[in-house]
Amino acid sequence: MEYIRLGKTNLLISRVAFGAMNLESAGTDEDAALIVRKAYDSGINFFDTSRKTPESEKLLGDALYDIRQNVFLSTTTAAKTVSEIKNDLEASLMTLHCDTVDLYQLETEVFLPVPGGADKIYDTLIEFKKQKKIKNVGILTTNLETAKKAVLSDLYDTLQFPFSMISSEETIDLVKLCEEHDVGFIAMQPLCGGLVENIPLAFGFLHQYENVIPIWGVETQEEMSQILYFNEHPPVIDEKFHEDVERIRMFFN
Repeated sequence: MEYIRLGKTNLLISRVAFGAMNLESAGTDEDAALIVRKAYDSGINFFDTSRKTPESEKLLGDALYDIRQNVFLSTTTAAKTVSEIKNDLEASLMTLHCDTVDLYQLETEVFLPVPGGADKIYDTLIEFKKQKKIKNVGILTTNLETAKKAVLSDLYDTLQFPFSMISSEETIDLVKLCEEHDVGFIAMQPLCGGLVENIPLAFGFLHQYENVIPIWGVETQEEMSQILYFNEHPPVIDEKFHEDVERIRMFFN
């Protein structure tokens, strides 16, 4: 397993990250725990979840309970007010069985909190850092303009944004912008919601960007094994690879 620095967080993250948002679909609690532990035993140390999926968040917390100190946890709030965000964070900390989360992400589409804002959201997030309830603050969005503003503001440690082999050139430019500003880029929907079916090509495409951490949503042991296999046996990046990627990109764009 390779590990890279996640932007200015300075966290050394596995280049394969575990997306636990749909963990409740794994079957029993034991099934979910086995998938998580398989990921951990294979070298994955970054696990991403969300308060929007409380059952999955709980399953992840239970599965990582005795090895919490060895992994990096990320969770997300979509709350819109300081009061709601505080409630979400306290609930997440309890569910994940921890006193702090390594990355706390605010999900937003248009509104971007800034220091001194009347909403007090950004200032509250910084206060959480001072209280050591969170270690880093990130933005999760699907809005390109909001993503750019977040990166250019230099206020946030990470950005989670959709990125796959069929993403636009504007999104590729966003990835490069994050690298320039030392903002960790977390790629959500690396298979574009199932539109991309060629996993080896998808994996190889994302692997070209050394500042990108793809979040692979996992629901079964088989899916986990498949992702780990392609991590260990990535496609050769040659002329044919680029031709195949370009053909698929042209089809969708």
